[in-house]
Amino acid sequence: MDDLTRTLIPRGRKDSASIGSYMATEALVPDRVLVSPSTRTLETWKFTAPAFPSVQEEMTMEGLYEATSDAIIAIIRQTPAAIQSLLVIGHNPGLHRVALALIASGNAKARQQLRKKLPTAGLVIIDFAFDDWDKLERKSGRLDRFLTPSSL
Repeated sequence: MDDLTRTLIPRGRKDSASIGSYMATEALVPDRVLVSPSTRTLETWKFTAPAFPSVQEEMTMEGLYEATSDAIIAIIRQTPAAIQSLLVIGHNPGLHRVALALIASGNAKARQQLRKKLPTAGLVIIDFAFDDWDKLERKSGRLDRFLTPSSL
């Protein structure tokens, strides 16, 4: 099957719903969601989204598919300052590299676990000490949480 049209397996659907439920329970509702155009990332959002009462914006971003970490960071920098929380649904190794590149501090054990692997449906929450996404730089964030479906 073509990678772009590959679908989620049943476990991926269940894991996406679990992560969405966790996020909603923890009041981690994104203002904007950026989703790669692949079938499986669109399905990931489809199974995550029902947990949220409202999301201001959902955008399919062609540039997230097979993107490098630099390309993903450039996409994130384009986010308007009015958006306080952003959820990016994309692909590894790009997202894993972005997470590692952006984190400067945070829970040492969680950072060590993240260095090893960002599994499918893994959730990385990074806090930044600024309100303007254009100021996003490498090593500018603090790892707030790193969760996997199996850790819930």
